[in-house]
Order: sequence, then structure tokens, then C-alpha cells
Amino acid sequence: MILIFGGAYQGKLDYAKANFNLNKICDLSEAAEPDISADCFCNTESYVMNCVKKGVEAKTWFEENEELLRDRIIIVTDVSQGVVPIDKDVRAFREMNGRLMVYLAGKADRVIRVFCGIGKDIK
Repeated sequence: MILIFGGAYQGKLDYAKANFNLNKICDLSEAAEPDISADCFCNTESYVMNCVKKGVEAKTWFEENEELLRDRIIIVTDVSQGVVPIDKDVRAFREMNGRLMVYLAGKADRVIRVFCGIGKDIK
């Protein structure tokens, strides 16, 4: 698995398209559930927010499908910077997104941080 992360609007998906042979991308801001046949998942943080709203842990789906995700690329926006939100749902989202990123980084063969469209391998 390859985890690509970075701030919002930093060119994560463009970086993935330019550097990897992507045939099918699952945009999780549009899909109700991840499509396991995709070779790349983007906007994973949208899936996390949907899980917060449903009261389920986002990491569970990724744990259950760990073997199937071994050759996939997962793109996540890092929302850990800045002021801690007052709204409890937004705070829960930020915490759940962080837990998922820690899990994915631990399982990934490669972790790439993208900033201003430039990827830097950190694992």
C-alpha cells in the first residue's frame, strides 16, 4: 500500500496520477462506500466524515480489507494542523482521521507527503 497525504489543495491526486499507473480511482467524496476494485482511493477524509456521522470507526473498513489494499494507493488530506475545532463532530472527525492515518502509515510500504505538488517519501 502507498499512502499519500498532505494539506488541502496541495496536488495529491495530480501527484498520484503523474507518478503511478492509475486505472480506476474511487473518489470517496462521491462514493457511499469504498470500491475495492479501484487501485486508488482519494478524498478518504470524506469517508471518515461520513463514518463520524454514522457513529462508526473509519479504520474498521480498512482493517477488514487490509489484504485487498496491499497494492492500492490511498490519498488522505491531513487535517491535524491548526486550531482544535469547538464543534464536537468536527473534532471527532479530526481525531478519527488522525487514527486512520496512523493506521495506514503503519501498514503502508511507502508514505509520501505532498506539499505544493512535490512529493517527499517519508517512509
